[in-house]
Amino acid sequence: MLAAIPFPPLSPEIVSFSLFGMEVALRWYAMAYIVGIVLGWRLIVRTVRRSQLWPQDPVMTPGQVEDLLTWVVLGVILGGRLGFVIFYQPGYYLANPSEILMVWQGGMSFHGGLLGVVVVNYLFAWRHGLRPLWVADMMCMVAPIGVMLGRLANFINAELWGRPTDVPWGVIFPGQAAQDCADFVPGLCARHPSQLYEAGLEGLLLGGLLIFLVYMRGALRWPGLISGLFLLGYGASRFFVEFYRQADAQFITQDNPLGYALQFGGAGLSMGQILSLPMIGVGLVVILYARSRPA
Repeated sequence: MLAAIPFPPLSPEIVSFSLFGMEVALRWYAMAYIVGIVLGWRLIVRTVRRSQLWPQDPVMTPGQVEDLLTWVVLGVILGGRLGFVIFYQPGYYLANPSEILMVWQGGMSFHGGLLGVVVVNYLFAWRHGLRPLWVADMMCMVAPIGVMLGRLANFINAELWGRPTDVPWGVIFPGQAAQDCADFVPGLCARHPSQLYEAGLEGLLLGGLLIFLVYMRGALRWPGLISGLFLLGYGASRFFVEFYRQADAQFITQDNPLGYALQFGGAGLSMGQILSLPMIGVGLVVILYARSRPA
């Protein structure tokens, strides 16, 4: 290893205090959820108030956006947790069903959260008599904000790290990450900061592109276009970053050190890549559908 970056002295907790004899802590991951939801809500409200962005009256009122916020929170939490249970550790939770709802122990899946949001999107649109694709476009436009903040929180927490590497920007993560790295490649304890790769690609770059298309190119004139671009962009970015991201521990074995969930020959796909492929396919279909209809 020629060079590496020591992990900065960051704490997962912003502040902790005692309340009625109990230790209470505000963590960066929770703050990422809160700030992401608030920023997304304010951006959607601003967007529905700009009538020039819409081919007809805005799809929602500011009051409906506040109602949507509650639905989205439920969709993200329930979908994210159930997605983790089903996609990543079904055997464990089948044997321990009482722990399924213990979200404070960790374990959330982005793809599960996405499915949860899709469900609440259609329920919300049906209840308020709105066009589902326009509601989905609004949520997809702001989703990268939460993705970026969440991945930055993952980095601060020193979790979901990347694979061992000798690139100059490799990071020496503390604790189990360093130990596993040394066991995997003796003497090499730096890892790809894959959390930052995802924050940049799935968050900053994708979010900037979607907002630019909405505000500068009138993308809302084609219902579904922003949703399709988000699915395609996130799926492609996640599929790429998975080449540098450490596989989930439950998939790593002595015969499968890279943690492939699906192996063929000497190669394979991680669970994240398998779940991203349908996103890419559905995204392309939605984009073609949106562009095939008159603006």
